[in-house]
Amino acid sequence: MAGSSDTRTSVPAPQASGTPLTDPRPLRLRGASLLRRALPALGLFAAVRALGLAVLAVWAGAEGRSPHQLLSGRWDSLWYTDIAAHGYHWAGYQATTHTRGAGAHSHLAFFPLLPWLERGLNTLTGLSYADAGLLVSALASLFATLGVFAVGERIAGRRAATLLVLLWAALPIGVLESMAYTESLFTALAAWCLFAVLRRGWLTAGLLAALAGLTRPSAAAVIAAVWVGVAVTLWRREDRRVRAVLGALLAPVGLLAYAGWVGGLSAYLDVQSRWGNGFDFGAAYARFVGHELTTNPGAGVGLLAFVAVVVWALVAFVRQRQPLPVLAYAAVVVALSLGAQAYFNSKPRLLLPGFPLLLPLAAWLATVRVRRVAVAMALVVVASAAYGAIWLLGPGPP
Repeated sequence: MAGSSDTRTSVPAPQASGTPLTDPRPLRLRGASLLRRALPALGLFAAVRALGLAVLAVWAGAEGRSPHQLLSGRWDSLWYTDIAAHGYHWAGYQATTHTRGAGAHSHLAFFPLLPWLERGLNTLTGLSYADAGLLVSALASLFATLGVFAVGERIAGRRAATLLVLLWAALPIGVLESMAYTESLFTALAAWCLFAVLRRGWLTAGLLAALAGLTRPSAAAVIAAVWVGVAVTLWRREDRRVRAVLGALLAPVGLLAYAGWVGGLSAYLDVQSRWGNGFDFGAAYARFVGHELTTNPGAGVGLLAFVAVVVWALVAFVRQRQPLPVLAYAAVVVALSLGAQAYFNSKPRLLLPGFPLLLPLAAWLATVRVRRVAVAMALVVVASAAYGAIWLLGPGPP
């Protein structure tokens, strides 16, 4: 019922989207139909990102800085372009260093798919590696937007799917979708993998999960989605069980292949530990929040609110009885983000691919009057654009 506060009834079952598990139309026609339905969402995404880039350009220009350099030559993007230009530097994985003088850290902490794409574009077009990274991110963000819409439409309907895209684009950390980072590429692979799982396209899902495993270690969440979907299929004795098993076997190939190439799981974990990364079930993050509460109560309360919002979104997702593979993906993204022993302020970035967590809010907004939603989202979009500029122009992630 419109205006109801009970979000458990505001999201239709997956079958309510009108898209059957199997569609007899040719793939070309199905893709064209999806693209037509997603055009408003794609337009909103482009508008949000254009505003963010415009604010960044004006703000950076006022400070005499280059927005191009901020988007393509800060933090992790330097490592990716260095790998694209020179490859991985083997001096034993413990001694591999960054050629730009970033300290004795290993290149092997960075997965190869984005550098491969940057090098391929450089070879084909002559673009610099930095510009190739920006182009990959721009194209991947559009494919990610279409994939996010496809998943959202299948689960919650077209209007909620459009709002889901808008919310994802307007996240405070959304500027990463325009940077030479892996966020857009990984989200695109994850979203389309989830869509394939929901449609029982097991070989496609396995292949996309394998590619995600060459992009980021958080591909574990994508692999979990495939495995849960396959487990449900086998439990219910549905059709395509042989393909389901093949998809499940294919899903972890990329992640395992890269870890094996580094030297095995122990070598890969050692590389990550030298970066200060690991998994401690959130113990380090809890200590950090506790320290902030005692030394900077405002920041500490903000951190608690951030965790509470993430947990609320996950609980709401469970209460809505969303498809188990998508729930598994969202849960593992949350676990890897909040439970990681990593740079504390990077956690919002790690959560960026967790777009299903926005579905409860998108579903609720779909029941609210359009004018009210437009006003609220306009404020959110402006705030996101300002935050992105502050984040990139500052000394580090705020």
